[in-house]
Amino acid sequence: MSDRLPSSPVLKYYLYQATISFGFFSPIFTLFLLSRDLNYTQISTLSMLYAVLTVAGEIPTGYVGDRIGRRNSLLASSAFMTLSILGFVVVQSYLGLAVLYVLWTLSLVFRSGSGDAWLYDTLEAELDEGRFAYVRGRGGSVNSAVTVVTMLAGGVLYSVEPTLPFLASGVLNGAGVLVLLTLPKNRQYSENGDGVEGAHDSEDTFTILEALPVLRRQLARPPLRSFVVYAALFFGVVAAVNTYVQPISTRTLGVPEASMGVLYAAFTAVSAVTSYYAGAVQDRFGVRGAMLVVPVLVGVFLLAPLLWPLLAFPAFFVLRGSSTLLRPIVSQFINDNAESVGRATVLSAASMLYALVKLPFYLLGGVVADAYSALFAVGVVGTVFLVGIVVVRVVSSPVAVGDRETTAD
Repeated sequence: MSDRLPSSPVLKYYLYQATISFGFFSPIFTLFLLSRDLNYTQISTLSMLYAVLTVAGEIPTGYVGDRIGRRNSLLASSAFMTLSILGFVVVQSYLGLAVLYVLWTLSLVFRSGSGDAWLYDTLEAELDEGRFAYVRGRGGSVNSAVTVVTMLAGGVLYSVEPTLPFLASGVLNGAGVLVLLTLPKNRQYSENGDGVEGAHDSEDTFTILEALPVLRRQLARPPLRSFVVYAALFFGVVAAVNTYVQPISTRTLGVPEASMGVLYAAFTAVSAVTSYYAGAVQDRFGVRGAMLVVPVLVGVFLLAPLLWPLLAFPAFFVLRGSSTLLRPIVSQFINDNAESVGRATVLSAASMLYALVKLPFYLLGGVVADAYSALFAVGVVGTVFLVGIVVVRVVSSPVAVGDRETTAD
């Protein structure tokens, strides 16, 4: 029986995964910002700030962890995240909120890749690195379960006092710092916290300028050229429309704020189902079929609420489910068509493009929402999205038929 039980480091890893959840405030975050007297344009510019900082700070997975040590990187991440979350309790001004967004981005930069790297190194040194996927998957399940439970509580806490979800989440994420202090350091960092000599000379170490030759060689030619632009339009509209789910649900459709956690838990359940069947969808319809039907379906659903506002509910579910459905399909296509040398750079460069394409969608939605309404903004963003994907498909088909599904352009 003892052989079947997780080891102490693995149990602590599961506990750490339980602490990095944003479930308490994710169902009410936009509502909270609106309660701070921000308008939609200001909220959009904060999202743009986050996207720009993500691009500017885009680093290869594990770079920070290699420099200061995996555990130290995770400690910095949890500390920055806790400060950012608790800051929302007291900060009132737009500039102050912008500073919290900077802290949030720093947290994600320090966390990027370090958790997976720490887990793999620990399993390799103490247990069996072959169990990485098993342990990583279980850790993700723990995080998802905690997120669903905290989502259910988040709406209720917000209806009592708007800052309570952030206090609760700050305590939860702060507990992650205590858990991390008990984690063992990886062997190569056990003495002084420095990374392995020469670790930064690998292909995974690059800046934006160093990524440009890879962009020209791989992303700027078939088969990835139009495909990545097409995918970026899709992920950009998903990010922008997510901003308006909460105000439309509560202010237009009359969902009680206390019930927003239930709605977001339902979103999570739908996302889990669509993610589970992503491989089956790809096998059945191929990349071409999935990328042809799903984005167009999303665009149509975003226009439907203009005819009848209640259609916003199915539109939001389609939006969430389609995002988790297409993400692994898109990732596999890029992996399949990227050269083995520089593959990590191509994936990171694609992520940069996704973040950049969000910017005009954010700004457009914010301006229109302030001038008219959140519901109308979703319709306008959806229209621009449909026009964009039609233009991309007319100029060059993103995916053509084939085993590796290469482009026709």
